[in-house]
Amino acid sequence: MNLRHIEIFHAVYVNGSVSGAARALNVSQPSVSKMLRHAESLLGFQLFQRTAGRLVPTEDAHTLFSEVSEIQDRVYALREAGRNLRRGAGGMLRISALPSLALSALPTAVSWFLKTHDGVKFDLQTVHHDDLLRKLYERETEIAIAYEVPPAAPLGHKRVGSGELVVLYREEDLPDAPERIGLETLRGQRFISVAQSGPIGQLFTKELQRIDVELDEIVSARTFYIASALVQQGVGMTVVDSFTAKASLSPGLSFRPLANPVSFDVHAMFLLNRPPTALATDFLKMFERVIAAA
Repeated sequence: MNLRHIEIFHAVYVNGSVSGAARALNVSQPSVSKMLRHAESLLGFQLFQRTAGRLVPTEDAHTLFSEVSEIQDRVYALREAGRNLRRGAGGMLRISALPSLALSALPTAVSWFLKTHDGVKFDLQTVHHDDLLRKLYERETEIAIAYEVPPAAPLGHKRVGSGELVVLYREEDLPDAPERIGLETLRGQRFISVAQSGPIGQLFTKELQRIDVELDEIVSARTFYIASALVQQGVGMTVVDSFTAKASLSPGLSFRPLANPVSFDVHAMFLLNRPPTALATDFLKMFERVIAAA
């Protein structure tokens, strides 16, 4: 029996007649009768006996129904899942993002998305660049959002926006800060380095080398969280990505972009054999809007 035979048998068993099954399936009575006879021929035994105008299941049919019912439930569930995916409801999105993006951009995108996609569920987590590939390979996440695509990795990716490096500082330390700050003006200031924090740290180090500037690095922070917290405590100032800076703002803190802009792209990455679903693609469009509005 194929799935169509199972569907016909299930409908006749539940409705008690060919006409009832035809109405339930929105097909003609002759097509139901034909498929039912074909199913009986394949099985080699009778499924129903006609009694007083109704089709009465045989003992073999009762035995078969318990197995068929489970299959039919799964078919219904599959169809419903397909409908949900088409209309963006009832799905699960497993998204990972760098901590700097998870501070504000990711929660904002989720909030906006849920306003138009009832029933969608999210499984969210932070991911560091060094752990990105493992989480994708081990199916811990479907999409990882980060700043750099690992070279030579078998990943697909989509650019979803960009950011830039900014100076995060206490206003009392730079009371007359210009609209953009040159790194050379930070000489003599107590500086919190993020050079060991990954691709953004490497990008910053290259910029210092390019302009031949050496800063007074009193603390080396491996994460932007720590660097931002140290600025809040008055330890010094730092250079971080614009997303971290915006999410870290509190009374008395400000940030300014660099005089010589240093920008970077934001990418959504996924395994080549597991491209984003229609629902995930819609979410990435929303995330792109959030980044553009930031």
